[in-house]
Parts: sequence; C-alpha cells; structure tokens
Amino acid sequence: MRGDTFDTVLCSPMIRARRTAELAGLSSGAFEVDGDLCEWDYGELEGRVTPEIRSQYPGWSIWDGPWPGGETADDISARADRVVKRVIASGGSKIAVVGHGHFSRALAARWVGEPVGVGRWLELDTASVSVLAWSRGERVVRRWNVVVDAP
Repeated sequence: MRGDTFDTVLCSPMIRARRTAELAGLSSGAFEVDGDLCEWDYGELEGRVTPEIRSQYPGWSIWDGPWPGGETADDISARADRVVKRVIASGGSKIAVVGHGHFSRALAARWVGEPVGVGRWLELDTASVSVLAWSRGERVVRRWNVVVDAP
C-alpha cells in the first residue's frame, strides 16, 4: 500500500493492528485509533479453538453464538454501523481501516447493508487488502481478500 494516500487512517487500538498499519506504510501520517475496530470479543470463549468450543456448544460459530460473556452479533452490528456511518459522513474521503478478521468481515457485510452473519462467507487472510467502495450510488465490495507478495 506504499504510495497510496489516504485522507484518514483508522486503526484498531490493538498493538498488532497498529503494527500492521506501520508495515503497510499507513503510518507515515498519524493514524486515528478507533475502539470500534477491535476484534469481536469472544468473552469466556476467548483463546479457544472452534472444535473445543463445539464440544461444549454443538454447531457453534462466531456468527451464531452463543457468546457467553462476549459480544453478540447485534453488538458487532452496532459497532460496524458506527464505523460505516463515520465513513459515509466523511463525504467521499479516502479512508484506510486497519482491523481484525472477524470484525472486518462483519464490517463488509454491514457496508453493503447485510446482517453481520453474511461475514461467514467472506473469508479473509491475514495481511490482505479489501476495498469497500461506491458504484452508481450503491455501497459495494470492490476487492476482497487480495494478498500481495512482499517485495
């Protein structure tokens, strides 16, 4: 992303996201930390892998829950909607957003007006680039999960 210019860079407060912004060349100017970009809070399930969780909650997924002590899909939707509203309010500014996997997938779903659960079908690799944009007055996913080899 070096060479791209952005009017605003929003970044999760997590250190790994800040480091990603630096490695992507997005920190030449100051980036703005936005707590709404944190990863989904798994609550009591944090640090556990899906097969382990499913032994306790058969059929579990982050998209459907349950989320004991963590954020629900409605909580994530509210956070994502705040980010979407903020981006729309920027009036067409070019904004880079650095966040985390599950939340970014939920954000893309909300960007196109779909429920958070649509994120289940939006696989996202670490350090990939996606572009949410406008086309003919509609919010669209222009690029998704683009992985570029490092120089």
